[in-house]
Amino acid sequence: MQEHDVVALLRDRPDLGLRRGWVGTLLLELEPGAWEVEFADHQGRTIGTVALAESDLLVLQLDPARA
Repeated sequence: MQEHDVVALLRDRPDLGLRRGWVGTLLLELEPGAWEVEFADHQGRTIGTVALAESDLLVLQLDPARA
């Protein structure tokens, strides 16, 4: 994983108000295995920025050349 990767949330996080499948962007690696992730709505407005474990995230391959 690296900064600016687009990720999907692998499990519900009701404690954070997040649902499995939501798509976000990695902003900053806080420590090994932990990332600050920004979630936005379909119009690009930020819903929230939260710290999540790498194990809760799946990097989405939006560019076939990078896959």
